[in-house]
Amino acid sequence: MPVTDEGHGCSITFGTSAFAGVLLAINGYAFSRPSIETSKMSTTTNHTFMPADLVDRGEIELEFEFDPSLTPPIASAAETVTITFPVPSGLSTGSTWAASAFMTNYAPSAISGQRMPATAPLKVSGAVTITPAA
Repeated sequence: MPVTDEGHGCSITFGTSAFAGVLLAINGYAFSRPSIETSKMSTTTNHTFMPADLVDRGEIELEFEFDPSLTPPIASAAETVTITFPVPSGLSTGSTWAASAFMTNYAPSAISGQRMPATAPLKVSGAVTITPAA
């Protein structure tokens, strides 16, 4: 049975750096796999394609509450990053996605009269281990 919920209650854990920014949003976690054209000179009417062997696990775009006293792991090596999703109604644990990832940018903002956010994309390197909610 599919399990869906609202995003409130998501958390993220950085395995090595222990970066502990207050998470506001997770955006744009998209997996992709290129296609390889297989059309030949003799192909008529339509191009043909096959899937590439390698999957790009993409980037995870994170938004944090900017805390100028925290040091983001922008210069750190890849580490295990685990996203824990909310516990769906009727279950005991939320799903988790864990992967090796590293921060590629850290961009804080300060706007008068508003919460100070910081965005930080993480590049995923390798497979993502998905543990279903239970």
